Amino acid sequence: MALDEIIGHGRPLDILRQALASGRLHHAYLFVGPEGVGKRTLAIALAKAVHCNDSAADFCGACVNCTRIADGNHPDVRIIEPLSGKKEISIQQVRDFERELNYRSFSGKRKVMIVDPAASMNLASQNALLKTLEEPPQDSLIILIAANAGGLLPTVRSRCLRITFAPLARHEVAQYLRAKQGMSGDGVEFLAAMSMGSIGAALGLDQDEFVKKRRIWAGMVGALKGGDYQAAAAAAEALAGKRDEALKFLAWAQSWYRDLLVYGVSGDGDALVNLDMLEQIAAQSAPAEIEQCIAALGASSRAAAGIQRNLNRRMVLEKYLFAVVKGQS
Repeated sequence: MALDEIIGHGRPLDILRQALASGRLHHAYLFVGPEGVGKRTLAIALAKAVHCNDSAADFCGACVNCTRIADGNHPDVRIIEPLSGKKEISIQQVRDFERELNYRSFSGKRKVMIVDPAASMNLASQNALLKTLEEPPQDSLIILIAANAGGLLPTVRSRCLRITFAPLARHEVAQYLRAKQGMSGDGVEFLAAMSMGSIGAALGLDQDEFVKKRRIWAGMVGALKGGDYQAAAAAAEALAGKRDEALKFLAWAQSWYRDLLVYGVSGDGDALVNLDMLEQIAAQSAPAEIEQCIAALGASSRAAAGIQRNLNRRMVLEKYLFAVVKGQS
């Protein structure tokens, strides 16, 4: 495998290729974009390109360094993530990897630290990282990975070169599912559409279960009337039980309001994510105002960010659904 085989993300790949070819990699990058679109894959690919024995400004995937990085046991490449059973990256973890960055490289090349998800660092951890970002050890490379930059301190963000990742195109997700996962049939197009450009989301979807839940969610959202805060509070309580379920609901809600907006403006059913729910979308998009859809889309994105930061789920969902029913008043 090589950089050319990574699906999508032409602009981020161009930036990194140029930096590798010129030997002018930045000391710290911030990879920002939706979950599951390939940020971590590209971060690991960059580490391989730095250490590969057989390819210049790229990686072969087969040499000792590439295979050790792929297996997670290269001494100069580490992935920092919350420890098992923990939600946050602790200040001790940050201090440990900062100390490692100051050790001499085993390979004679850069020491690479990938922090994923970077927003799981608490404020103390982020503040501890600042000194290293300000005065990076020689031949070090830090890559922070985040779904959005809002969970990071401005001082941390400002010391990294930000590279933004967009959702993959539907055909790119479908191509991956067919070529890399061996999938076939109509289910591939459904999963690609519902993934919202995220291969990770496509792989994590149980199609039958998701279809069932999605219809429940659509009925729940469709039943909310303007000003009915009691019904919105009841819906928030029902949705708040599990973190993953709440995030799945909000990801679907973003796709739903996006579809209402797209169909309301263009009437184009082919551009919808929820392809099989065209009838309901057509019925709900007629009375929906563009401003309402845009507001609901933004509110669902903010709610998801709040839950990812481990804020109280019921309160976050209640605030979100209150905003929805207020917009319908």
